[in-house]
Amino acid sequence: MYHNPVLLKESVENLVRNPNGVYVDLTFGGGGHSAAILERLDKKGKLIAFDIDDDALKNSIKDKRFVLVNQNFRFLWNYLRYYDAIPVDGILADLGVSSHQIDDDNRGFSIRKDGDLDMRMNSGLSLSAKDVLNNYSAEDLIKVFRDYGELDKPHVFAHAVVRQREIKPFETTSELKEFAEKYAPKKKEYKYLSQVFQAVRIEVNQEIVVLEEMLLQIEKVLKVGGVAAIISYHSLEDRLVKNLFKTGNLEGEVKKDFYGNKLNPFMLVNRKPILPSDKEIELNGRARSAKLRIAEKI
Repeated sequence: MYHNPVLLKESVENLVRNPNGVYVDLTFGGGGHSAAILERLDKKGKLIAFDIDDDALKNSIKDKRFVLVNQNFRFLWNYLRYYDAIPVDGILADLGVSSHQIDDDNRGFSIRKDGDLDMRMNSGLSLSAKDVLNNYSAEDLIKVFRDYGELDKPHVFAHAVVRQREIKPFETTSELKEFAEKYAPKKKEYKYLSQVFQAVRIEVNQEIVVLEEMLLQIEKVLKVGGVAAIISYHSLEDRLVKNLFKTGNLEGEVKKDFYGNKLNPFMLVNRKPILPSDKEIELNGRARSAKLRIAEKI
C-alpha cells in the first residue's frame, strides 16, 4: 500500500457537507482521502488534489469529477483560479510523510533503513539532506536543529556535525543515525533521532515555509460555511494550524476591531484536536502522533 490514510472517517465526514460542492485534497499521496471524498460527492461534485511527488501520480483516480495537480500546495490559490474553482466547499490536508516515501530506501526518510541522504519529497528540488549536513554553516545548522528539530542543545549537535563532516562527509542515513546516537539522551534515543531527521527533512523541503504560505490562502479560497480539515504530526505544524483556526493568524494573536469584536474568519468545529483511536494506532503505528483540527469559515 502506498499510504494508509490517517483519521479517514473523522476528516471526510466533517469535511463533505455539500455533495455537489468543490473540494480540495492538498496531499493526495495514495489517494485514500480523495477516494473517500469522491464517494460522498454527487455527479455535480468536484475534487481537485495536489501532490508534488511524481510517484503519487501513479495513484491518480479515473473519475470525471477528479483533477490531480502535480504541484506544491503553496500554489493553492493559483491553480484553483486556473480551474475556476474559487470559492471551494472544503479543504483537506494530511501533512504527514507518506508510507511509500518512508519505506523507499532511496528517499532517505527512514531511521530504520539505510539509504542515500536525500529526503526530497520532490526529486526536482536542488537541495538534499546531504547538502544541508555537509554545506550549511554551524549557525544555519543550529537554527535548523533548534527551530525544526526542537533539540535541547542544538548548538552542541550542530558544531559536532561540522567537525565530523571535515573528517568524512555525510552520505547515508545510517551514517547520520550512528553519529546522532552518540548525542542522544539515554532512553530517549529514538525520539532524538526522529527530531534530527525531522529537522533536516523540514529544511530540505521548506515544509514550514510552504505550510505557512498555504494556510494564509485558506480564507481566500474557502466559501462562507466551507470547512478546512488539517491533520498534523508534530508541534511546529500543529501550532500554526491551531493559531490560524483560533485567531485567524499564524502568530496566535487575538485581534479586535474598533468595537472590540474579535477579527477571526474561522469558527472551530472541534475545540480540541481529534486523535486517532487506539484501534487505528494498533493497525497503523504512524498515526500515533496525528492531530486533526477542523474549522469553518464564517
